[in-house]
Amino acid sequence: MLTICKHQNIVTLLGFCVEGSETILVVEHASNGYLDDYLFNIKEKPFLTWAKRLKICLDIAHALKYFHHEMENQKTIINCDIRSGTISLDENWQAKIVDFGFSVFLPPNLDGDALHLNCILGHECYIDPEYDETGKLKRESDVYSFGVVLFEILCGRVANDPAYIKESDIGLAFVVRRCFYDETPMEMNQMIDPLIKDECANGYSLDIFMKDAYQCLAKSQEQRPTMEVIIKELEKALSFQTLKENAVVNLC
Repeated sequence: MLTICKHQNIVTLLGFCVEGSETILVVEHASNGYLDDYLFNIKEKPFLTWAKRLKICLDIAHALKYFHHEMENQKTIINCDIRSGTISLDENWQAKIVDFGFSVFLPPNLDGDALHLNCILGHECYIDPEYDETGKLKRESDVYSFGVVLFEILCGRVANDPAYIKESDIGLAFVVRRCFYDETPMEMNQMIDPLIKDECANGYSLDIFMKDAYQCLAKSQEQRPTMEVIIKELEKALSFQTLKENAVVNLC
């Protein structure tokens, strides 16, 4: 898969080595580590502003759009492992998807655009609930996982943080859905990473982001947006944030 994926937001394969029992893939270096590093060890890492986090979200979204709709020869990849631990950050803070361990090809012209698998691929806190229940794997399964990552980035914690796991084995996604279902915006607001709360408070950027991210977590695959729609909304959120920051600079 790495040999055929050519996209700025997907890690580049530089070479490989097969020597005796040693088999090594050589890929570009993640100069700024991985996204989950900034959720586990925030005190030891550079601060990611809200605008920078939005750009990271857009990078991941563009990679997923490429997997789902833009590959050559009508190929489609479902990654099955979108999570903060499989997203690297290069020297320019550009995000790249790096892990293909669970990825599968979706055959062209497949009826219903879904694979039916007997095993469930992925990590528990990120797995599409409809796929988990029925074995039906679709592009929208990646969309769900991406939704979890969006809320990780917003809250500044990994999906399996003990604070979330104590409520449910699926962690962050369960807590987010409960907050929206119970209509407790105050609790959801308290979950936002305090480091960025002042930046994104009382702005259209946050409202657009949260609506977009929550739609990704819909339990039904059919209710989730496409990556094209998600990208448009994230671009809108980033645009509003940029305008807000420019206005602050001008006032100063």
